[in-house]
Amino acid sequence: MKIQILAAAMSVAASLASAQPLDTRPSSATTTLGESKVTITVSGGERLVVANGLPDHTTGRFPGRGNPNRISAQSYNFHLPTAPKTNAAPHDGRGAWFGVALNGIPFEPGTAEFWNNRREWNYEAKSGFIDLGLDQNNAHVQPTGAYHYHGLPTGLMTKLGGDGKKMLLVGWAADGFPMYTSDAHTVARDAKSPLKKMRPSWQIKKGEREGGPGGKYDGKFTADHEFVKGSGDLDECNGRFGVTPEFPSGTYYYCITEEFPQLGRQWRGTPDPSFSKRGSGPGGGGPGGRRGPPGGPGGPGPGGDFNRPPRRD
Repeated sequence: MKIQILAAAMSVAASLASAQPLDTRPSSATTTLGESKVTITVSGGERLVVANGLPDHTTGRFPGRGNPNRISAQSYNFHLPTAPKTNAAPHDGRGAWFGVALNGIPFEPGTAEFWNNRREWNYEAKSGFIDLGLDQNNAHVQPTGAYHYHGLPTGLMTKLGGDGKKMLLVGWAADGFPMYTSDAHTVARDAKSPLKKMRPSWQIKKGEREGGPGGKYDGKFTADHEFVKGSGDLDECNGRFGVTPEFPSGTYYYCITEEFPQLGRQWRGTPDPSFSKRGSGPGGGGPGGRRGPPGGPGGPGPGGDFNRPPRRD
C-alpha cells in the first residue's frame, strides 16, 4: 500500500503554523493492522489530533509473551491549546494519557499493575522486574487494543530522522506543551550550545520499604523513587524551559528519558479533558521539593493492562 508522507520538518512546521492536516504515515506499509491514520490541524488557538491509534512503524508481536492483547483501531480526538500556560503547582497524571505522539499513538507512563492490588505499590513498566511485554518501541497493548508508548518511541524517532544531532519533537503533552527526546541543548536558552542527554532529577530511595512488599528500594515500583531537586537537568515533571527548533524564543517542554520517570508523571500546565481515560479530568498535584512520586496513570481496570493479577516476587 502506497501512502503519501510529508518530511518530518515540513510536518512539524505545518502543525505549528497552519490549519492544514498533517500526514505522518509511512511511504509504504505491509501490515495486517490496517492503515495508520492521523491528522493534526491548528485552528482558533487549538491543536486537534484525530487518529485511529494504529502504529506507522514495525511493532513487536502482539499477542505475545507478556502481553496477550491484539492491536486494534481506536478513535482518538485529542484537543490541545496552542498557547499553554504553566501553573505554580503541577497537575497529577493519574487517569489520563500523558500526551500523544505525532503519529497519533498515546503516551502513558504508568501501569495498572499493582502489588496485592494496592494502588500505592504500582509496578514500573520499564523496571526490568516484571515482564509487561514491551516491544522495541517501548510500547505494548491494553485489553482495548490500544497500542501505547511507555518511553522513547524508537520506531517513530527513526521515521522522523532522529540522529541525536538536533532536538527532535515527537509529540504533544496533554497540557499543550511539546515533547522531545532526551537530546537537548546543554545551555537551555542557547540554541548554539551542544546537545547532551538530559538527566532526570528522580532518584531511587535509599534503604528498605516500610510495609507493603518490603525489601530494598530498587526501582520495581513507582513509589521506590523520589524527586531530588537539582540532581539532574529536569524538573519534577521531567521538563524544563528553553529554546527548541520549533520554538526559537523558548518554551516549556518535556523530555522523554531512558531513566525513570521516562515520561512525565505530572503536567506543568493544565491537561485537556480529552486525554482523560475515565471521563473526567485529572486532579491537581502539590508543590515540589524532595518527595515521593504521584501515582501513575490509572489503567483500564483492576485487572491491569492485561486483565490478570501482576506477578508476585
